Amino acid sequence: MLVTGTAGFIGFHLAQLLLAEGFQVHGYDGLTDYYDVNLKRRRHQMLLQHPGFQATEGMLEDEEKLWAVAEGFQPQVIVHLAAQAGVRYSLENPRAYIDSNIVGTFNVIEAARKLEVEHLLMASTSSVYGANEDMPFTEIERTETQLTIYAATKKANENMGHSYAHLWNLPTTMFRFFTVYGPFGRPDLALFKFVDAILDGRPIDIYNNGEMYRDFTYVTDLARAIRLLIDAPPVRPDSADAIEDGDSLSPAAPFRVVNIGNSDKIRLLDFIEAIERELGQEAIRNYMPMQMGDVPATWADASLLQRLTGYRPQTDYRDGIAQFVTWFRNYYQK
Repeated sequence: MLVTGTAGFIGFHLAQLLLAEGFQVHGYDGLTDYYDVNLKRRRHQMLLQHPGFQATEGMLEDEEKLWAVAEGFQPQVIVHLAAQAGVRYSLENPRAYIDSNIVGTFNVIEAARKLEVEHLLMASTSSVYGANEDMPFTEIERTETQLTIYAATKKANENMGHSYAHLWNLPTTMFRFFTVYGPFGRPDLALFKFVDAILDGRPIDIYNNGEMYRDFTYVTDLARAIRLLIDAPPVRPDSADAIEDGDSLSPAAPFRVVNIGNSDKIRLLDFIEAIERELGQEAIRNYMPMQMGDVPATWADASLLQRLTGYRPQTDYRDGIAQFVTWFRNYYQK
């Protein structure tokens, strides 16, 4: 199995799960300096302790290198998680998102087409729902109002994936992630930043004066959902009438979009209070207006995931925070 982004937060956890189940995994990661490269290298070092894992350091935009790895490994399945992540960074450096998320993803899709893989699975994001207000978000609603270039590139990935699925009968599943958190998380994510700042006595920035809601999804729950979706490749339907209500399966291709979320809308201030309780220390709160490109709420309808796999994420955010804090204190000796 070829997995891109294995030095990243989600790719690392997915690779751990796949290796534990006996899969051979080849990781492909650029180890860019968007955040602490040492954390990325540590993740790969841990994975390389398993005999079933091998890795290549390379950029998605390097078509020749990516193809050489894919052709040499001959994966039956490709899971594409590598991307230029971060909603806020996309305001500062939008070109990085075009290079990685558009050009890089095209190279991955082309490799999947050439190899005729059994299933291509690719990461999207809840950010594609953009300005939509009807919640919980369902996969069959229209998504035409992305608010950042990050979200726009992920929507473009969905569109490219659909066209290739249609043209080449390439079974493709896109998953939309909802606010993933947990051990070995990214330093640019809210939980990491909050814990780090509180322990150091620095203020935390709370946008929209705390009136924000997120569907927090624990990372190992997410990895389990991806693992189960690997075994549920979409099949091109005989007709639109054959598609069940609520299923995002395309009438024109073996293509499906699936939400992966906890199906639970949590107020940001409640999330912060849970962190404070776990740390035994109050935050210095810096209340701020809504940041450009951000949305006040996300909330997933994960019923399609459950219908396809019999599973849905369910880790309570307070338990997930406790697991993260334990890891953070051990890893950074704080």
